[in-house]
Amino acid sequence: MTPSKDSFEHTNRLIHETSPYLLQHAHNPVDWYAWGSEALDRSKREDRLILLSIGYAACHWCHVMERESFENERIAALMNQLYVNIKVDREERPDLDEIYMAATVALNHGQGGWPMTVFLSPELEPVFAGTYFHPEGRFGRPGFSEILIGVDKAWQDDREGLRTQAGRFTERLKSQMADLGPSVAVGTTELRLALEQYADDFDPMFGGFGPAPKFPPATSLSLLLRLHTRFGDERALHMVCKTLDSMASGGIYDHVGGGFARYSTDREWLIPHFEKMLYDNALLAGIYLEAYQVTQNILYKDVAVETLDYVLREMTSPEGGFYSSTDADSEGEEGKFFVWTPEEIADVLDERSALCFCTCYDITADGNWEGKSIPNVRRPFESVATELNMTPLELRDIVTEARKKLYERRLKRVAPGLDDKIITSWNGMMINSLAAGYRVLGDERYLTAATRAAEFLLTTLRDNDEGLLRTYRAGKAHLNAYLEDYACFGESLIELYEASGEPRYLREAMRLLEVLLTEFRDDASGAFFHTSRRHERMIMRYREGTDGATPSANATAANVLARMSCHLDRDDLREKSLAVVGAYGRSVVQFPRAFAKALIVVDLLLDGPIEVVLAGRRGAADLQRLRAEVANRFIPHRVEALRHVREEGEFDDLPLLQGKSTVDGKAALYICLNGLCSAPITDPTQVANAIAEACRKHQRQSE
Repeated sequence: MTPSKDSFEHTNRLIHETSPYLLQHAHNPVDWYAWGSEALDRSKREDRLILLSIGYAACHWCHVMERESFENERIAALMNQLYVNIKVDREERPDLDEIYMAATVALNHGQGGWPMTVFLSPELEPVFAGTYFHPEGRFGRPGFSEILIGVDKAWQDDREGLRTQAGRFTERLKSQMADLGPSVAVGTTELRLALEQYADDFDPMFGGFGPAPKFPPATSLSLLLRLHTRFGDERALHMVCKTLDSMASGGIYDHVGGGFARYSTDREWLIPHFEKMLYDNALLAGIYLEAYQVTQNILYKDVAVETLDYVLREMTSPEGGFYSSTDADSEGEEGKFFVWTPEEIADVLDERSALCFCTCYDITADGNWEGKSIPNVRRPFESVATELNMTPLELRDIVTEARKKLYERRLKRVAPGLDDKIITSWNGMMINSLAAGYRVLGDERYLTAATRAAEFLLTTLRDNDEGLLRTYRAGKAHLNAYLEDYACFGESLIELYEASGEPRYLREAMRLLEVLLTEFRDDASGAFFHTSRRHERMIMRYREGTDGATPSANATAANVLARMSCHLDRDDLREKSLAVVGAYGRSVVQFPRAFAKALIVVDLLLDGPIEVVLAGRRGAADLQRLRAEVANRFIPHRVEALRHVREEGEFDDLPLLQGKSTVDGKAALYICLNGLCSAPITDPTQVANAIAEACRKHQRQSE
């Protein structure tokens, strides 16, 4: 039961917010404000600096700084005396996070992170910035108390000097943001160079790229699958498979409950930062599905299914939307919910099952992390089965049952905190992967969940002007949506249309695209700003082309433009997609692997799509057999349409559907390149060869 606010010694304004992160700080002795006119007006009225603290609910070091500083009566008194204190959830307000993270990185020689601590002038310009601060000085660095006093002293001694300095710094940031330079075309050369850069940075022993910490590189792996198809380069496929194998075996993957943690602190993918983010699990489910199509490796299918099922089971709201994240900590300890000892295993399982599980998943008396064990797979099942004198199938059956029992026992532990707000863009990513899960695996549960979530967003996270809202929690949807919300949701609606054959979703995707073009596009460069023309005025209007933890919002918007151009046969949309990529062309040419999502768009647009059109009666067995054969194949340039015969819809005149129907009452498949279509295929046994031939033709025209 949640305590009433009267049972706390302190309660501040954040008690009225819906963000779980802000609510975590509602009982700090700090006089926190949410970002808004009340705080900003006070700063101007009193000519007082703003202390802006930005974090998110699943952030471990955010919790540490709260315990050490924001719950400290002495430090809180200093903050209240000297500053207007504003707390921001970066997931609700990516606009503020992007602007002030750019400032923090610039002021700290390329270093940034969360919690982010930025001191602002009343004009909202950065004066000083950092990330986590220890409450007292250590290792030659000042403590948070010293910084609070020192920044205020500088402000009291020379306000105009600090204002001038902050203004000049802000102008430099704005000029860097505005200077995209002339458009530069991106093509095959950059695709090849990206492949070489990945190969140079690849970890051949454990997969992934670069040293620890390692973040799951889902978008990069998706690009590498396309480069493998385009160039026939086996290195690309090897990098994908090695990375997926290592992540699926490591502790970053939850072997008891499914799903992935945010990142690995070590090179081996063994020790995670235990928080789980919706966007990671959406993106990783998608790449495991694609890798399954390419390799038919059952491991990849299993990981995709377990990840999607984890989200449906633990991260789905009663309304149908998907929650944002779960914390790394429980009972004040990082990872406590996820680790095991042999004694804990033996308390749940019989002796033989406990031996099998502990041997398979590296559960030992010494442990592999702080005296306990993070489940991970060190050896192949076949090797463990031989050691235990049983067949791999026997071992797998025992371990599968053991995982179910351990999951049930784990549910009795104190669970990590749940950030149950629903974010439009992250939900879009999840809808995308669920729709792909249905299309590839044929599991109706995934289509049902994707459809339900899409309908929830379309009805509940829509503003009065038919735009989108960013976030929803506790019955309240609010905040204007950002570029990534429109782009990610639009992309997912296209995928949902291709999976379901419901033209309404393509129509809704086009509606969102029209808002993007009207409200977010910079006509001079062709790129998109992250905020709309109607957004509140900030010190700058941010935009970016590189990928981060999630794919670039600009590149995702370009992908929506590209795919809609294929569905609607509109060259103007194709040209606008190319313009987005070209706007960042100078940077892509220099470091293409930072632009994986943009290069996926380039890979599609260079040679056009392979059009896959199916026609048949809704739910008919012959149509499903054809769809299953198509779904078995990875077609990176696939644009798919589905006509349910005897059903008319607003988009029945879609270009891809023209002239496509059943053949003598049988479901039919049409495969088209550059407007030329194969003869309709009604025999499922002919699909594999037809797709292979289409892919060969497509590859030849790209050479």
